[in-house]
Amino acid sequence: MTVYDFTVKDNLDNDVSLENYKGKVLLIVNTATGCGFTPQYEELQSMYDELNEKGFEILDFPCNQFMNQAPGSDEEIQSFCTGKFNTTFPRFTKIDVNGDNAIPLYKWLTENTTFQGFEGAGGLMLKMVVKAQDRDYKNNGKVKWNFTKFAIDREGNIAARFEPTADLGKVKAKIEELL
Repeated sequence: MTVYDFTVKDNLDNDVSLENYKGKVLLIVNTATGCGFTPQYEELQSMYDELNEKGFEILDFPCNQFMNQAPGSDEEIQSFCTGKFNTTFPRFTKIDVNGDNAIPLYKWLTENTTFQGFEGAGGLMLKMVVKAQDRDYKNNGKVKWNFTKFAIDREGNIAARFEPTADLGKVKAKIEELL
């Protein structure tokens, strides 16, 4: 199984086969407009601007599962992201990434990766919040928070997972390696 086996909904509720991205390097990200990590949109857009012509795509999946930090409609989220951060990469409909209502793409991503650990000072605080919700968080592949990233190689395979606190320089380096 590869990422190309999945169909998702865009932010207008249209079906999109991920086979449309065949041969590209992807960064799949669950996002939120009211999160402490929301400013990552700026760095993600910068990475997208620099690397898109080389075959790089960011697929943005808003998610409201972590402290209700993406409460808006798909239209409101799109307007916020394009207005405040000038994002131009594809954004999809708001989804669940964990639990019974998780979309099949995220079930596949989380069943085939493991938690990578939190980094830095922000990681210490996030660890306390996540541990209160999931005492076994270190030992399962569930998405822990907004802005978890999955790098996908040109063949549609999972190449890396990055937790929200991962340095975006490391993420970019991995993307460049895959390109």
